[in-house]
Amino acid sequence: MHHKWKSAWITGASSGIGKNLAIELAKKDIKVFASARREERLSEISKISENIIPLVMDVTDEKKLTEDTKIFTEDTNNLPDLIILNAGISRLFTVDNLDQNYDLVKESIDINYFGVMNCLKIIIPHFIKRKSGHIAIMASVAGYRGLPNSIAYSPTKAALINLAEVLKSELRQYGITVSLINPGFVDTDATKVNKFPMPSMVSIEYATKKIITGLEKSKYEIIFPFFFGLALKMMKIMPNRLYFYFVNKMVWKK
Repeated sequence: MHHKWKSAWITGASSGIGKNLAIELAKKDIKVFASARREERLSEISKISENIIPLVMDVTDEKKLTEDTKIFTEDTNNLPDLIILNAGISRLFTVDNLDQNYDLVKESIDINYFGVMNCLKIIIPHFIKRKSGHIAIMASVAGYRGLPNSIAYSPTKAALINLAEVLKSELRQYGITVSLINPGFVDTDATKVNKFPMPSMVSIEYATKKIITGLEKSKYEIIFPFFFGLALKMMKIMPNRLYFYFVNKMVWKK
């Protein structure tokens, strides 16, 4: 099944997977509203294709976001067919450093979870009114179970996985498609800072292709790389004793 999207809105589009998705969707003659906080990076990306429209936005600023998205909400011709809620941060540290890193926990929840909710709050009423639209949420295989070093990260991704299930079950009646994207390790600037082994790392090109193919097929869960993702997914149903045994053996542990 081929897509019918004329336009898309991608958050966190100034780098990494978001940037690549914007470029590849623009090649398919889709008008891409690429939003992020970094203006210089966005203007560089917009030079790649005339189909990319840069929008400086901060998904955590609820009031300003309502203003900034009037480009969609006040002109229904601009209302995107597809939104990819990709803005997110990964801040990894151990629980014994929680007190001095507590601001990173708040920042992670603010961007990774409320950043998604702030966008949904604006777009969903318009999708319901139009009776169509495709919402894609960028979570992670790290959201399946709690992982070491991930006190600020894994719980936000678990919340997004849960959120996508709620949206999928409730929005179907309005003709709205929901997709949940759960990548493993992708070779981006965000993962380069990780100081632990990252099994089954995939290139950003591979990740982008997998995401677009999955979205075009209207898949609910887009998970890659397949076997690594499946292994982590199996941990969800693994008995707790067994799970914690494996976690304690993990090389990521300090």
